[in-house]
Amino acid sequence: MSELTDAEVAIKAAEAGAVVVRQKFGGALSRYAKSPTDFATEADLESERAILAVIRAERPDDAVIGEEYGATGRAARTWLVDPLCGTLNFAAQNPLFSVNVALRSPAGDVAAVAQPLTDEIFWTDGTTVAIRHNGIDTPAAPSATSRLVNIDIDAPLTGDFLGGQLLTDSALRAAFGLRVFSTTLALAWVAVGRQAAYLTDGSLRDSVHFTAGTILCQAAGVFVTDFHGNPLHTTRGLIAAATPQTHHHLRTLITPHLS
Repeated sequence: MSELTDAEVAIKAAEAGAVVVRQKFGGALSRYAKSPTDFATEADLESERAILAVIRAERPDDAVIGEEYGATGRAARTWLVDPLCGTLNFAAQNPLFSVNVALRSPAGDVAAVAQPLTDEIFWTDGTTVAIRHNGIDTPAAPSATSRLVNIDIDAPLTGDFLGGQLLTDSALRAAFGLRVFSTTLALAWVAVGRQAAYLTDGSLRDSVHFTAGTILCQAAGVFVTDFHGNPLHTTRGLIAAATPQTHHHLRTLITPHLS
């Protein structure tokens, strides 16, 4: 194990992936189909390889779960890697995408979410949250001032999925500025005060897409629960709200939609 802290390893790994993604942005890319509506690009694959190289060099005994190359190793300490969260945006030259690196560890969780085109990294050592830009760290904290709430609808529209219902709820639209978003940046922005809240449906345990963002939010003191106000992963869904008042208001508005 190197002399770097776990948070420094997460930042270093996220930076390595972000360099690849930034270099590939706007260029011609090979695509590898995952489903009729999803694919990976060579940027996803190269970014994950760059991230894995850092983790294997700095923490060779740890396990890793990667979006593209799957799981390797078995250990109490597990890194969760999404090398390009928002591939559809990236391929369309929409700048809203991120690189996610998180560590789940008995000693404490850490995370780093890189926003490649702004050269920002939102990171936490499990206690403090900061934004790194040009090598300088600025402490960050959640805020509900913006009144902006992101609702992730990037999930199968089956059963009682809430995304479409919430977007058309007149009371919710009157209370908050709703946005549709589907990358971890939305959670990172709640942690650092750029958004008031984030909502998504489904089961998110050990997700490479959501873990880094939820670790950031929890370290920042964001109110993170399932849809029923229970600890995350108790039942379905996720609410991440900057203040208890915002959390209560959102729960009040979405509860009638829960079956």
